[in-house]
Amino acid sequence: MRAILKIIIVTAVLAGINPSSIFCSTKPLKAEPSSIVIADFNRGSIINNLNGESGTWEKAPEDTAQWVTASLDDVVRRGDAGSSLRLEYNVDSPNDAINGFWTQLRDFDASKYDHFEFWVKGDERKGFTTTFKLEFNKYQNDNEGHEETIKGSYIVKGVTGQWQKVSIPLNVMNGISDWKNIREMVITFEKRRIDSREGVLYFDDFAFVRTGDPGPSVTDIVLHKKKKTEKDLPPEEFAKLLIARLGGFPQKVFVKKEFPKDDKAFLKEIARDTWKYFDLIVDKEYGLPLDNIQFNEEAIISKDTRIGDYTNVTNVGIYLMCVVSACDLGFITKEDTGKRLNLTLTSIEGFEKFHGFPYNYYDITIFQRTSNFISFVDSGWLVAGLIVAKNAFPKELGPRCQALIDSMDFAFFYDPVERQMYHGFYTNINYYSEYHYGAFYTEPRAVSYIAIGKGDVPKEHWFALDRTFPETWFWQTQTPKNRIKKTYLGYKTTGGYYVYEGMKFVPSWGGSMFEALMPTLIIDEKRLAPKGLGLNDERHARIQARYALEKLGYPVFGMSSSCVPGGGYSEYGVKPLGMKGYKAGVVAPHATFLALEFDPQECIKNIRQMLERYNAYGEYGFYDAIDVKTGKVAMEYLCLDQAMSFIALDNYLNNGAIRKRFHADPIAKKAEELLKCENFFE
Repeated sequence: MRAILKIIIVTAVLAGINPSSIFCSTKPLKAEPSSIVIADFNRGSIINNLNGESGTWEKAPEDTAQWVTASLDDVVRRGDAGSSLRLEYNVDSPNDAINGFWTQLRDFDASKYDHFEFWVKGDERKGFTTTFKLEFNKYQNDNEGHEETIKGSYIVKGVTGQWQKVSIPLNVMNGISDWKNIREMVITFEKRRIDSREGVLYFDDFAFVRTGDPGPSVTDIVLHKKKKTEKDLPPEEFAKLLIARLGGFPQKVFVKKEFPKDDKAFLKEIARDTWKYFDLIVDKEYGLPLDNIQFNEEAIISKDTRIGDYTNVTNVGIYLMCVVSACDLGFITKEDTGKRLNLTLTSIEGFEKFHGFPYNYYDITIFQRTSNFISFVDSGWLVAGLIVAKNAFPKELGPRCQALIDSMDFAFFYDPVERQMYHGFYTNINYYSEYHYGAFYTEPRAVSYIAIGKGDVPKEHWFALDRTFPETWFWQTQTPKNRIKKTYLGYKTTGGYYVYEGMKFVPSWGGSMFEALMPTLIIDEKRLAPKGLGLNDERHARIQARYALEKLGYPVFGMSSSCVPGGGYSEYGVKPLGMKGYKAGVVAPHATFLALEFDPQECIKNIRQMLERYNAYGEYGFYDAIDVKTGKVAMEYLCLDQAMSFIALDNYLNNGAIRKRFHADPIAKKAEELLKCENFFE
């Protein structure tokens, strides 16, 4: 039986990956694997062996052009006795039909097993699809007691007219990390995925199996081939070793200074201090910014000093923009700018890559990846930085930047069935992450914009993103208003909005300033989308301020994902602004800088208030976050948050300098029609 060829074929074949690399090991096992058959269909009913109910389902039962039936078949069966499960389906509908079969597993504990196996064949007379989706679901309560679905799915391909055994490593279904309390198994036929819109498939012997060879996991850590030091050093000594690789390091924890009364001079002074992170906290050998540095309130160098001697590709992309911004602001010369950018480009070219995409994290000291993950969003911010650098120095850097941009084809992340982008891809299991970016008004929209502008994915992707979720999704912070179908550029989308104190707005996921406004660092939404994204940006900025100052009684505003005073990192936001809505909490200075162009008077006042009320300013500008209730400060500088502040300051002080370079590129120009056409609140 083990000699039978496995037919596990993952969606990675779209990217030219050899699917055999994730097959279950075919080497002989030393002992018979333990297993439990959850359904063998030999009891005269489609109810499974766990006494879990089973049945068929249709996403849109009112669509009579699609249907699915489930029955037992004692003629077409595997073996001489019993029955098989016969699924006859039809998705030949003018709509995006989806239907399938489900069976309840009654909170089954599958944690002791490492594979799921079953037998399948198609009906050669009736026809059949060679591909379908298998999914497991479990349910858990979120922090507010709302039940949410956790799913792990797999795309099965290669079905034939003969019985074949499919063996799927549970590790590949990476949406589920804890395989206890599995509620149900689902087989899905999707019009956009299957290759025959009607037909019959037979199934038998669904079973969880322990083979002893679970295969790689997404949590596997890449082992370093190089050592940082010959011997382990105590934290303070290791910090000194890392500092020697940098351009400099802070000497004082806090800085008290007199700032100019003139607003623009005031903001430029903050920009000058913030630039020091990107001027100095950069590895001199590779020209790559460090992810973070942190210390305590007493001393720069101590046992609490932490230097994040790694970077990720978002950091690298926004660092390119920061170097260009420093030139705009007159902090460095054009010649110096060119040297810095060239060094960083050399490192980007030298990164280990997968299908043209860098890995998400790299150890700077040894120039080696520390991740198996290729990230859609992070790769996009790298491309954004390359576009800005290319258009800042077209003659000097244009060809090198363009070659890197062209090497990253975002079609790799596109799911044509969902018409959305996967979060990313795990190279060690050769499989995509379980979830997609589905909400429209979030940070990934900037990367979707780039992907469409490059021509890597179709424009319909933009309109397939959810402006609001259906009313039946009861866990939303409010029921959307006016959720109707609209058509733009020939593509249908579903609109809708929330309302806060009379202001209509399209919600983000969590209500943080970061996800709402980070895209505006490069995309000119204010100018090009005055009835859509630009208007929404302004309303998010204003509601952020109003909610914190009036509803919560905070003396300052600006909630966004950030460090936590005392240690850690968390998501914060204005709950009414989000579909899910993050909790309120600390105030992050970068949030105010992101909102600067949408409510400048209120934001400048807020920045001055933070300086006056809190000891939260160091040599490199504002620290990452402030607990306004206790006055405690997160004594950290994060590359991402400092960069958002610095680029936003350049845009505000220099008439959108970074955005202009981005929109000067054919990639951005091509996608501008997406911004101009949509009216959120008509």
